[in-house]
Amino acid sequence: MNLPMLGHTHGNRSAVTCHLKCDSACASPPPNTSSEPTFAEIARGQVSRRALLIGGGALAAGAAAPALAPQLAAATEGKRAPGESAIRGSLPFQPIAPVDAAEDAMTVPPGYEWTPILRWGDPLFHNSPAFDPENPNAEAQELQFGYNNDYLDIIVTDRAGREALLVCNHEYTNRAIMFPPSDNEAQEAEVLRTLMAAHGFSVVELKRRGKGRPWTYVRGGEKNNRITASSLFSLTGPAAGSDLVKTAADPSGKRVYGTLGNCAGGTTPWGTVLSGEENFNGYFVADPTAQGNARYGLTNKPSSYSFEKVDPRFDATKPDYKNEPNRFGYIVEIDPTDPTATPRKHTAMGRMKHEGANIRVDEDGTVAAYMGDDERFDYLYKFVAKKKYRAGDSAAARRHNLSLLTEGDLYVAKFSGVQNPGNDNLGRGTWVPLTQNGESVVPGMSTAEVLVFTRLAADKMKATPMDRPEDVEPNPRTGKVYVACTNNSQRGADGKPAIDPANPRPANKDGHIIELTEHKNKAGATTFEWNLFLVCGNPEDAGTYFGGWDGPVAPISCPDNVAFDSTGNLWISTDGAPSGIGKADGLYRVPVLGKERGHVVQFLAVPNQAETSGPVIHDQDGSVFVAVQHPGEDGSWDEQQSYFPDYVPAGSRPDRGDWRGPRPSVVQVTRA
Repeated sequence: MNLPMLGHTHGNRSAVTCHLKCDSACASPPPNTSSEPTFAEIARGQVSRRALLIGGGALAAGAAAPALAPQLAAATEGKRAPGESAIRGSLPFQPIAPVDAAEDAMTVPPGYEWTPILRWGDPLFHNSPAFDPENPNAEAQELQFGYNNDYLDIIVTDRAGREALLVCNHEYTNRAIMFPPSDNEAQEAEVLRTLMAAHGFSVVELKRRGKGRPWTYVRGGEKNNRITASSLFSLTGPAAGSDLVKTAADPSGKRVYGTLGNCAGGTTPWGTVLSGEENFNGYFVADPTAQGNARYGLTNKPSSYSFEKVDPRFDATKPDYKNEPNRFGYIVEIDPTDPTATPRKHTAMGRMKHEGANIRVDEDGTVAAYMGDDERFDYLYKFVAKKKYRAGDSAAARRHNLSLLTEGDLYVAKFSGVQNPGNDNLGRGTWVPLTQNGESVVPGMSTAEVLVFTRLAADKMKATPMDRPEDVEPNPRTGKVYVACTNNSQRGADGKPAIDPANPRPANKDGHIIELTEHKNKAGATTFEWNLFLVCGNPEDAGTYFGGWDGPVAPISCPDNVAFDSTGNLWISTDGAPSGIGKADGLYRVPVLGKERGHVVQFLAVPNQAETSGPVIHDQDGSVFVAVQHPGEDGSWDEQQSYFPDYVPAGSRPDRGDWRGPRPSVVQVTRA
């Protein structure tokens, strides 16, 4: 399949990732043309004078990533980071030093080992065919682990800690490195259907011999499940059944086939899993002049995936399917314990390029979900459920909790600067309502329009444009909310603001993390306070800031997904670090409280061209899990650039015809 615009890169991602993951979003002007002050302007003065003076000036553009190493490395134990002593606590480890971006290995701390739990193509059911990339087959892929795993959770299901459910989404595919080239139209159609089947979710039973031991997956497990780009979903909430989501194939506007572009997510207190449909625009051909389409990046050029060649619903220029793109871009909810349950898309939570959603429940049962819209100059959102959460495992409580995300109010964040300089040095913010009591409060827009064209509604309410807000998670111990802003390659371009104290670079190539505190620490609050917790990059560079920590820190760039351990430490996975700090992406730990607040250390690094996704921290069990996404993504079928996780002996290459290309995988790291 031809991949256009491969000379372009999206901030810190490779050209292939740009094209497939976000339809080369930054090759075009940002969809948001709002003139509201950006977060960067508002953040002026939020970082201490000491931090701003480090390095004495603005940064130059990042150096190019190093070339692929000529020899393949075996999996390695990380070298000790200079100046760092061992980390104590429930998960003690020796921080590793940054790893060269070309290293084709998982790098973990001394005393730890890693093993894959599941890899792309692993058979999940008793009747699943064996993995065979030479012969793509959609029916086989529907019975196998999908591609490019992103959000991840390991849900322990028994008191002995020997059984669990692995839940993972599959964000996107890369035809060039998955299957051999084909000039046969029928064969290529089967490839496209196989790519569709490699999207979605996998739910897989796990077992182990005891706590702290590595997990293995159960082929044919009773709860094993695959959800794909063709699986049936139901639409819920006020926009379900509206004319904006009806098609000729679904005149009810309540039944949708498939989910696409699933990125981050969250596990709810009632045991379901949420995931965000992110870059759905790249799957469709659509009329850019139709309502809302331009704001979501939909165009009438051939799609990035060519699914319109095998399924007419992906050609939204046809009248029968003009609303099909309006049926994607939602938070989806699946029940991992029930393979027969129909997964749902929740319109009450708005439509955008959702990175994910994470739930907070107050003592009074108030439920809030925090969400980021992952695009340059887009917004931070919160959904507050109408009903209160009910504790307990009764059937009645479960039925009630499964309805929580179908009704409620949607808010968008508007930030303002420091109100009391020299006093608390905190910024202020407001959650601006888009719906109240389930009805639109946006002038000139119906409730259905607000929920289907949420970006347009937020524009009207003058929300604050942000630097790609990705994962947004509340700390389960403190209630504070952490917002990962990955980067913004266009800062200072296209009429957007130039460098400022919070982002002292020609482009925000390294990103930052915001710490947000709800008024009176209540999930349903309509105002908040905020500060900059991290301004990422090399610690010696101008403008970097690490929560007030003055000692050594690990260089960190492009924060993406975040998680918390049992003591409330923040763990950060990165996506794009090679273009920012010139090192492999990895997983980092940083305390948010106490004398070590801001002390960033690195736990692991992922292989060549891979992204670290979906971190899960079971520190009391001595385990860390990550989804290793798109290793070797810039290769081709004949010239693979990664062999993860199936390494070949050092200094050798596979025999011709012996394909050992990269397989995105879920990896566990345990004490040796």
